[in-house]
Amino acid sequence: MLPLTTLDAWLEYIERLHPKTIDLTLERVRAVAARLALRPTCPVFIVGGTNGKGSTCALLDAILRAAGYRVGLHTSPHLLRFNERAVIDGAPVDDDALMSHLATVESARGDTTLTYFEFTTLAILRLFQHARLDAAVLEVGLGGRFDAVNMIDADCSIITSIDLDHVEYLGPTRERIGFEKAHIYRANRPAICSDPQPPDSLNQVAAALGADLWLFGRDFRYQSLPAERGLLQWRYVGRVQSRAGLPFPALRGANQLLNAAGALAALEALAERLPVSQQAVREGLTRVTLPARFQVLPGRPVVILDVAHNPHAAAVLAQNLDSQGFFPATHAVFGMLRDKDVAGVVERLKNKIDFWHVGPTTGPRGLDDEAAAAIVRAGVGKIEESAAAGVSRYPTLAQAYAGARARAGADDRIVVLGSFLTVADVLRARASGE
Repeated sequence: MLPLTTLDAWLEYIERLHPKTIDLTLERVRAVAARLALRPTCPVFIVGGTNGKGSTCALLDAILRAAGYRVGLHTSPHLLRFNERAVIDGAPVDDDALMSHLATVESARGDTTLTYFEFTTLAILRLFQHARLDAAVLEVGLGGRFDAVNMIDADCSIITSIDLDHVEYLGPTRERIGFEKAHIYRANRPAICSDPQPPDSLNQVAAALGADLWLFGRDFRYQSLPAERGLLQWRYVGRVQSRAGLPFPALRGANQLLNAAGALAALEALAERLPVSQQAVREGLTRVTLPARFQVLPGRPVVILDVAHNPHAAAVLAQNLDSQGFFPATHAVFGMLRDKDVAGVVERLKNKIDFWHVGPTTGPRGLDDEAAAAIVRAGVGKIEESAAAGVSRYPTLAQAYAGARARAGADDRIVVLGSFLTVADVLRARASGE
């Protein structure tokens, strides 16, 4: 192995270590974790689910930091820089610190092969172990039962929602997917479920594990309150705690009160170890940020970034678009991975989009522009035959965005969606002035 002197070089090396991008098992990663003597040194929250994971992690992080705690936040994937996956006190960790822990993992793994996610997760967890944290918030990458994050026994586990995604790995039904995700729960520890209608499999796994299951609607809920001085407010009601007069989260979207209620249930469950004041909750809710989740950029035409990449997320995006009011036309800059339900996403959004600007995604899971455009044309053609004329394809997503900008009027809106890769390509194009 040649000397690795930059973070990019390390990441390129790690990508080549394992023949598979995804290899769902905990045996290899647990073996290396044991050699590294990985063990949590602070309360740990693990957040899984189909959608809403990133928002719930961001809410927990913002509220805990507002309460004065030093928090480590591990999420994935990243948009522009790998460092986004390892954040301490609201700031991404620098390259040198990451490389130091990557090198330690490389020394410890011996001849054990690790996937990119497994290798980098081990490094980030070791970094957190040495960072004198008060709390850690870890986002599950895929599923739960065999996800690398699940090597940690969480003090509190949260499942945000359960829907169809990654069916080739997790199964074709909500029951099967719920079974996989529920395995982040632990015996005698709080197990939060924010999904208003969880599959029976989640309840069964929680009972079999002996977890302390908190269900939305039974153990915790939220209530909208009359506006005070023109500001919308809501109330959290938990098993013991009740928090009234709360501001709506700064994150946009119809499901954010549900995500916030799940985060507050988790904080209530660990209140003895991590007490949080009412003022900290208010500050965290108003300060929380999360890129590319119905993120509205300033300027005209309006540009919305949303990484919606499955039908459930697309349905939420459609609801959020409806809540914005009238726009003469809505343009979509669209690209998805080929192992996603592209037709299902188009189906949820076909009545909300007037013009589709389709580009290719890259990498081993990428979907080329021709195939993506064909799926979109088939989907929107179900409305009326002429709708297919509203689908254009481009050799790059940057060019798709440029095409949307050229065609959109000042009062229109442009929605960039379908994948983290899609949003990242458009952000790079905007930064470079393309």
